[in-house]
Amino acid sequence: MKIIIDGALCIMPDLTTRETSVYIDDGIIVSVGTQPQNFTADETIDGRGRLLTPGMVNAHTHAYMTVLRNRADDLDFNTWLFKKIMPAEEALSPEDAFNSALLGCAEMLTFGVTSFLDMHMFPGASVKAAQQSGMRAVISRGLSGGADDIDGGIRRLREAREEIKEYSSLENISFMIGPHALYTCDEKYLCEAAETSKELGIGINTHLAETEYEVMVCREKYGCTPAELYDRCGLLSDRTVAAHCVQLTDSDIALLKERGVNVAVNTSSNLKLGNGFAPVGKMLDAGINLCLGTDSTASNNNLSILRELQLVTMVHKGVNLDPRSVTAKQGFMMATANGARALFPDEKLGVIEVGAKADLALFPTDCPSMIPLADAVSAMSYSSAGLRAETVLVNGKVVLRKGEFTGIDLEKLRSDINAAAKRLQII
Repeated sequence: MKIIIDGALCIMPDLTTRETSVYIDDGIIVSVGTQPQNFTADETIDGRGRLLTPGMVNAHTHAYMTVLRNRADDLDFNTWLFKKIMPAEEALSPEDAFNSALLGCAEMLTFGVTSFLDMHMFPGASVKAAQQSGMRAVISRGLSGGADDIDGGIRRLREAREEIKEYSSLENISFMIGPHALYTCDEKYLCEAAETSKELGIGINTHLAETEYEVMVCREKYGCTPAELYDRCGLLSDRTVAAHCVQLTDSDIALLKERGVNVAVNTSSNLKLGNGFAPVGKMLDAGINLCLGTDSTASNNNLSILRELQLVTMVHKGVNLDPRSVTAKQGFMMATANGARALFPDEKLGVIEVGAKADLALFPTDCPSMIPLADAVSAMSYSSAGLRAETVLVNGKVVLRKGEFTGIDLEKLRSDINAAAKRLQII
């Protein structure tokens, strides 16, 4: 299908803006500015008075948990996770998980997110939700296990392999191996996860150094930091996306840089659970590829990557007492090109240029907070509160058109989610 996005203000790869038209053929950007010869559009999207950005990337979430929103708030991390969230997860049915993941996809699309990295516990649910919504997704079955749960660990690894085998041929769907965390996996099981990823030739999606408690447990049990343990197990490489990374030492940061690890920063979740601030400035200085994640709505409580962009460019200025810490441009790259590089290292995504996949978001510029649009990147980073995408394309297909989903029946979904929430005594 051939599409023209006509006359939009585009954020270009160098983060300058240019009012121009973008030409898409079979999911690929084939020209920016000049109409290709013999190009006849099947659809023309009016971009005048609108801002066109690369699709946003949510580099860490758990979409199946969306139904758990507003359930377990204002609690310490261990109480929140082990006493509230994990028991609630066990009560979910596969249908609940699918509907919840689909709601998560709908929410992400409204913020211009075109792709996400998901860790789940219901095989097939996130895959099917991504397919129905039209989003691009990297899926990982969350893995936990070890000496205290040998059978469970074996089952989860088997489910991961089966899910990959069943769905790996689907368009826009790829996979990673997802060892959950060092407090749910022992060293031997972490090594098994690393070996599985190498065998299958796919990356690692994991939580790392999220809390002080995690670091304390790791030092007591293994005599090292969480990053050092993961390295010992073979989990750290340029195909690894490590979420959180709040409690890192300087030597940990050097290790992550040496191994080429991608770090997904989850500012809202870390703030809300009182876990602290990731050393974003130090990681940027070290040259680590940083991207943004929302985590789940159980700890956020929303899936707005725009809020993550605002927070990551604001919070660290205060933490470091330096208004130059984490600039608007650095934050915008985390939300787009850096996330695409982490999730899809072998593909051209996250930029508006010839040859890139047409994952794009079109935002209105006439809402009060975006006026005047002196600097579009600054506007996205600092003044986009309340901003919603108008039109979103994934792989050259329109999945949100003028605020309406093309693959999601929102009224039915709302009814299904509310019914599940009542049955689960969430509301």
